Amino acid sequence: MLQFIRPAIVMTVLFTLLCGVAYPLAMTGIGQAAFPAAANGSLITRDGVVVGSALIGQGFSDPKYFWPRPSAAGAGYDGLSSSGSNLGPTSRKLKDRITETVAAIEGTGVTTPLPGDAATASGSGLDPDISPAYARLQVERVAAARSLPADKVAQLVEQQIEAPMLGFMGEERVNVLKLNLALDALAATPIS
Repeated sequence: MLQFIRPAIVMTVLFTLLCGVAYPLAMTGIGQAAFPAAANGSLITRDGVVVGSALIGQGFSDPKYFWPRPSAAGAGYDGLSSSGSNLGPTSRKLKDRITETVAAIEGTGVTTPLPGDAATASGSGLDPDISPAYARLQVERVAAARSLPADKVAQLVEQQIEAPMLGFMGEERVNVLKLNLALDALAATPIS
């Protein structure tokens, strides 16, 4: 019986070392060498302090900041509860949530039709990006709340638009955290 068990034990140990130790170490090393920022979580810092990741959205509700799209992850942007709401198009709860979100946005003076990402959550509930259309829609509110010229805030939005990956994968997008950090930097500089 030992002649049948020994190969099984040897193969288990061998593949554990190969797939559980050697392969992860090799991939970690390659990731750190080739893409260190991405391998470490695409962290964003301000004054040497990590304030977030370019890959995970954060909730902003202050009128002085650009708002992200709604989140269905737990109590909102909870990385431990990342998922969509699983509410279907006939769900009363989904309709009520969207109606509430639209009313809050329209309460800021917006009268134009809203882009879809303004009222709907992403599949993960942690989307860090919004569409340029949604960012442009918020310019007047943010400029008024910060007493900044709207054209300066609009120019900042245009500077923060990221192209589709490789020029064709996905859509143009604006990272909300990066935009809000740039907005803080703009507000800190004197306006000429």
